[in-house]
Amino acid sequence: MKITAAKWAGGELTLATNAPEAMRFAFDFEAGDYEITKAKKKRSLDANAYFWVLVGKIAAVTGIPRSEIYRHAVKEIGGNCYTVCVLNIAADELCLDWESKGVGWQTERFPSKVKDCINVTLYKGSSEYDTATMSRLIDNIVQDAKALDIETLSPEKLNVMMEAWDGRPQRI
Repeated sequence: MKITAAKWAGGELTLATNAPEAMRFAFDFEAGDYEITKAKKKRSLDANAYFWVLVGKIAAVTGIPRSEIYRHAVKEIGGNCYTVCVLNIAADELCLDWESKGVGWQTERFPSKVKDCINVTLYKGSSEYDTATMSRLIDNIVQDAKALDIETLSPEKLNVMMEAWDGRPQRI
């Protein structure tokens, strides 16, 4: 639900919205059930396309499959994973469910000190990244490309592309 206006008066917060589900929200509301957070900007489709262009060029030079380059890049950027401790008997199902979301959605297992449990790191794929995480992913792939003498966009053009979060094509 998108909030269109907010007003603070007399110790009360009034929110305005045109969303039809607002009535259900108001009548079903119970204190503590909701949390208001600032909406994150979506990543630019141009930024995503540029990332995949560079992945393709790196694959062509190195002979490493595009999916492997991508999966490695996802694990290297940080801030895109969770580590959970689960029962050994639940680990296979958790990993299968998580990895079924896409190529970048990966898991790694390592021993737990808790009896009959294992630790699992769950990596999110780039389809869920916010601007900061996507920027780190692109920065890393640009560095990999430069190390292989693959031409990349100038830092200025990269900044313009990364700031274009409204989904419109940008002139680069």
